[in-house]
Amino acid sequence: MAQTDFAALTQAAREAMQRAYAPYSGYPVGAAALTEDGRVITGCNVENASYGVGLCAECTLVGQLQLTGGGKLTAFTCVNADGETITPCGRCRQLLNEFAAEEFRILTPRGITGIDGILPEAFGPSDLQEVSA
Repeated sequence: MAQTDFAALTQAAREAMQRAYAPYSGYPVGAAALTEDGRVITGCNVENASYGVGLCAECTLVGQLQLTGGGKLTAFTCVNADGETITPCGRCRQLLNEFAAEEFRILTPRGITGIDGILPEAFGPSDLQEVSA
């Protein structure tokens, strides 16, 4: 696998963060990912007055993934309002697991890791296939 330019991916996440809609928390988040076919997709958080139905940046990013042709993610990062790298919440880790390519890498505050580094012993599509077979 080619070396991922996480600096460029982080810059794309920072640009996406500028479009976040976070009037309630005041915590805008931007996300960026690289797909298997080389597309860079982005997402930002979109809050709602009914707090629990807000969308994390990872959610809008996965929506963009599907809207632009689908596929799997090979690299990912997300940033806060200061442009600093942050780690996805638990729900978003599960979401990323669903769309992660085998070679998926994520930039976290501690460095680069795979899906197992942020979601050990994950439950995913293969678990459902095992019981339905």
